[in-house]
Amino acid sequence: MQIGMVGLGKMGGNMAERLRRGGHDVVGYDRDPAVSDVSSLKELVERLQAPRAVWVMVPAGAPTQATVEELGGLLSDGDIVIDGGNSHYLDDQKHAAQLGERGVGFVDCGVSGGVWGLQNGYALMVGGADNDVQRLMPVFETLKPEDGGFVHAGAVGAGHFAKMVHNGIEYGMMQAFAEGWELLEASDVVTDVAGAFSSWRHGTVIRSWLLDLLVRALDDDPELADLRGYAEDSGEGRWTVQAAVDHAVPLPVITAALYARFASRQDDSPAMKVVAALRNQFGGHAVTSKEGQTGKGADAPGADVVPPVETDR
Repeated sequence: MQIGMVGLGKMGGNMAERLRRGGHDVVGYDRDPAVSDVSSLKELVERLQAPRAVWVMVPAGAPTQATVEELGGLLSDGDIVIDGGNSHYLDDQKHAAQLGERGVGFVDCGVSGGVWGLQNGYALMVGGADNDVQRLMPVFETLKPEDGGFVHAGAVGAGHFAKMVHNGIEYGMMQAFAEGWELLEASDVVTDVAGAFSSWRHGTVIRSWLLDLLVRALDDDPELADLRGYAEDSGEGRWTVQAAVDHAVPLPVITAALYARFASRQDDSPAMKVVAALRNQFGGHAVTSKEGQTGKGADAPGADVVPPVETDR
């Protein structure tokens, strides 16, 4: 099958390569001319035979919006656009409506597999009309793992909604591993923390690919000393929590995991300043200055004012 691929970064480039290895005719476009087969989206569309299929692998938001709008002006009735980025499911519905006015189909595809997808295949969560999805099945069959890894989750938006929830679950799983590692490191009982994690890879209920990857990281750096405790979020964790609010579904684990990432970016937490100040005020607990000095507050024992009787709780 012939397909255009827009965006040839780590994911898009590897996906294009996997498709080529699977016998597909791939025409790739990227802003980097060193990896691009054509010089523009217009040339990409001209190189494809109708009815065309164009897979978009660019960052969500404005870049995807601009790409879809430009393709909408270049494609014709019967063509299909596939958005394989991490777009919001509500944006998918807008894009489908925009392209539908020109008779162009739209399929959203949540993709998971990262840098390992070229070798192992990509998990694909697809949303779109039945006829559009069926027409693209040769591409999906090549991209996915040999056994499983594919779902036609529903209408337009369903693929990215499923991928959004997948990423939210991923947040929670990673946070659980992270907290377990920190507790083991803090204890003086377990002396081989990396070994403990490695032992869990076989025969336990928490064995998983994420655990395998963590063990791999610990093999390279057993105390993770070369890393800073800072974690970004892709945006999908936020969307998962917002969707939970919209549907009145409690997500305490995923929400806490998202907030933990926010906390990781604070060298000097403003909220913890308030907590420290309040503990000092009602219980006379010691406070630490920016210079690292510890001292009593105005209401601490030994100060002029008798401290309150409440204790920290």
